[in-house]
Amino acid sequence: MCGIVGYIGPKEAAPLLLNGLKRLEYRGYDSAGIAVLHDGRIQVRRKAGKLSVLAELVQQAPPRGTVGIGHTRWATHGEPTDYNAHPHTNPQGTLAVVHNGIVENFLALREELAEEGVEFRSDTDTEVIVHLIDRFLAAGHPFEEAVRQALKLIEGSNAVVVLYAREPDKLVTARLGNAGGIVIGYGEDEMFVASDLPALLEHTRQVTFLEPGQMAVVTQHAVQLYDLEGRPLPVQVTTVPWDPASAEKGPYRHFMLKEIHEQPAALQATMAGRVNFRTGEITFTHLNLDPDFVQRLKKIHMTACGTAYHTTLVGKVLVERLARIPVETMIASEFRYADPIVDEDMVVLAVSQSGETADTLAAMYEGKQRGATLWAIVNVIGSQAMRIADGYISMQVGPEISVASTKAYTAPLVDLYMLAVQLAYLRGRISAQERWELVQPLQRLPGWVEQVLAQEEAIQQAARKYMKMTNTLYLGRGIHMATAYEGALKLKEISYIHAEGYPAGEMKHGPIALLDEDMPVVAIVPRDPWYEKMISQVEQAKARGAPVIAVATQGDERIAALADEVFWIPDVPWMLSPVVAVVPLQLFAYHIAALRGLDVDQPRNLAKSVTVE
Repeated sequence: MCGIVGYIGPKEAAPLLLNGLKRLEYRGYDSAGIAVLHDGRIQVRRKAGKLSVLAELVQQAPPRGTVGIGHTRWATHGEPTDYNAHPHTNPQGTLAVVHNGIVENFLALREELAEEGVEFRSDTDTEVIVHLIDRFLAAGHPFEEAVRQALKLIEGSNAVVVLYAREPDKLVTARLGNAGGIVIGYGEDEMFVASDLPALLEHTRQVTFLEPGQMAVVTQHAVQLYDLEGRPLPVQVTTVPWDPASAEKGPYRHFMLKEIHEQPAALQATMAGRVNFRTGEITFTHLNLDPDFVQRLKKIHMTACGTAYHTTLVGKVLVERLARIPVETMIASEFRYADPIVDEDMVVLAVSQSGETADTLAAMYEGKQRGATLWAIVNVIGSQAMRIADGYISMQVGPEISVASTKAYTAPLVDLYMLAVQLAYLRGRISAQERWELVQPLQRLPGWVEQVLAQEEAIQQAARKYMKMTNTLYLGRGIHMATAYEGALKLKEISYIHAEGYPAGEMKHGPIALLDEDMPVVAIVPRDPWYEKMISQVEQAKARGAPVIAVATQGDERIAALADEVFWIPDVPWMLSPVVAVVPLQLFAYHIAALRGLDVDQPRNLAKSVTVE
């Protein structure tokens, strides 16, 4: 989850490292630090707090040098303090390490090293890596070999970048397991290392992704790739289609607001090249949909975490309704511990914006071991989930920087809708004419979202009215149960207001006891197959004195008479309505958080890509 950067080239490293960390701060912002090598000496600057605190320190005492590494931290072992901040060094100050992941056996290693006389200066698991490498260097091993031998001793999913003063012409980086990725970028007479693409886009779009169990030696002009036994591996270079401007805020106050407003274009992008609106044909170039396999497909297991998991709840409704294939959804962190019933006639479909979420990758590997076909819906090109899947659908929405996901929620909803339609057609559940009819509303979807965005001022006024609430209940039924979950998640993760998403029919089985004038209810009530049932839930909430905020279909006078506030959405086919209905809830959460003066893009305790268990 931490952000890692590295640079080797002709330029001053410190400004480049800070700029890269700024673009990765969404991965962690408890503390930050850099290490720069100059004249055989490693200069370290590190500080608890956000990156701006480190930037001030660097401005006061700028380290010189053209080789360096940097880190922005999401704490796992040890509180966010100056001494726990990365990079960590050996006692001589000749070795520096930045690290993402968890060393699962660090206590045993720490005790072993302490018995050898090593004095620890932090509470982190990272420091054991530094001392292990130092131990092998002291025993006479070459730099790369010392790193390799040290990594063989640690357990868990981890990624590291190592700087060594006595070999100033290189950086060594490695990836173990499913820890957040390592990406190497190719510049002109310079090379970059990062844990995520936004740190590199300003400099290059030519990159190499490290696979688990790989180590790279990076010099100013080249990359050498090895496995952990030291055997050379071929280097594969990928061109990333994202442009640097897509990782900039532009005129928007926060990335989240920018990304909310990017959703019409993102929806258009995720359909681009896939839907022929004239014929109704749907093409997934990289999914490798074999008609014979689709015919014998017995079940789809959909798995994901957080916001992505909510997309699978919608996907289940769509695939079962249209293709009549049984779908089971499970949170990825539970999947591999549930002893799932999976075989070769089933699919494990993972959804992940980053494609590097540790729990999701673990679920995919579990499915693969049991013989399933792996599919992924993923945004980051070249990510681990994309590479290990047997077939994938790229969201194609560009970088999503804000920790709170928005366009990477609505785009996979469209991907899952297209997938459900195509599976239904291949299984003979719908005709070519019915497929054409189901495809046509997709043309209007970006415009429908634009109509919701045009109501932002009214939604902001509602946010002003409710910004001081302390609890709220989100209710939805059927396909909009997921909308309730996602709306509640958005509110609590950026505004720190307790919000609970609940299946509306279950309100009377417990949560109704909470309802009074201080417990607003957000009800998702579009005209869909569950409309009458939702009206009943709204009436029950009003009868207990709870204020009701409704998401409803434009012109619905019945809900207008019942609710205290209404966020209107266009009259959309119900299977596509989750794409539209979530947008006012995104705006509502955003404006409440902004009005409360909170850090919307970097909410406390969270990180964008969760690369540890």
